[in-house]
Amino acid sequence: MFSFLPAPFRFIISLLWAVLSTAIIGLFITALGTIKLVMPVPPLRRFISTLANGLFRCWAYSMSFLFSLGAHMEWRIEGDLPDDRSGWYMILCNHLSWIDIPVLMHLSRKQLPMPRFFLKRELFWVPIVGIGCWVLDMPFMKRYTKEQIQKNPALKGKDIETTRKKCEKFRDIPTTVINFCEGTRFTRQKHLARKSPYTYLLPPKAGGTSFTLQAMGEQFQEVLDITLVYPDRKHGEPLAMALLFGRLKRIYVHIDRIPVTADLRGDYFNDEAFRTHFQGWLNGRWQLKDQRIKHYINAEDLEGRSS
Repeated sequence: MFSFLPAPFRFIISLLWAVLSTAIIGLFITALGTIKLVMPVPPLRRFISTLANGLFRCWAYSMSFLFSLGAHMEWRIEGDLPDDRSGWYMILCNHLSWIDIPVLMHLSRKQLPMPRFFLKRELFWVPIVGIGCWVLDMPFMKRYTKEQIQKNPALKGKDIETTRKKCEKFRDIPTTVINFCEGTRFTRQKHLARKSPYTYLLPPKAGGTSFTLQAMGEQFQEVLDITLVYPDRKHGEPLAMALLFGRLKRIYVHIDRIPVTADLRGDYFNDEAFRTHFQGWLNGRWQLKDQRIKHYINAEDLEGRSS
């Protein structure tokens, strides 16, 4: 929309849109959450949750508009999403930047129930955003290191217990649960530190994914395996900056729809055979995802050399 303007002006317009739309919608959601806290009548509380969910969808549309402010965005999408706002789905996605969240909001804004993310507990203290996510029943997770668990064994399984409690709430309202299985954003430093067997991905963490499927597997219609690639990303430049300055002009998305079969639901923590099977399944999905990213990048390299 404003691609004709110099980059600094595009940055200011995009940043203002992202901040103001998030702040305004977040304040309304927070206000509804305050009412919900003091409202003792369950039907009214559910009605308020529905209103908050509607505002969340408005935020998804505002984030979708953000992609068209600084440049004409080309979306190359392979595969399709279900068209059912009244269902339950799980999205497995690779994680490169915070803009992965607006991308997934853009994809789901029309056809899917509004997404719920597993968030780091530190995000709760982000003004407006943290409280808004809490009102929307998004789970805040605290990861414990092996050293912390060794010092205090009572911490073992705390994050899984949080997942279980939140999954119980997800049963009451159609939901798309989004799981960034790598647990953190991909960087070359993390890739080397974890000795990842993949070229463009970090190793996936199977425990939380399996537990969510165990807790809600009978409700999930499908697992949606989504792969994101940003071909215009320059080495070392944060994707957020590329978007705000209008230099991000293409986003590639691949969607695989996977039925939730009985072999994906089991006791990951107590059944060794199932744990081995599920880890193999998820690692296989990650291998396919890695190959897909490599295919996109190689195609871009060939196109660049031929032009």
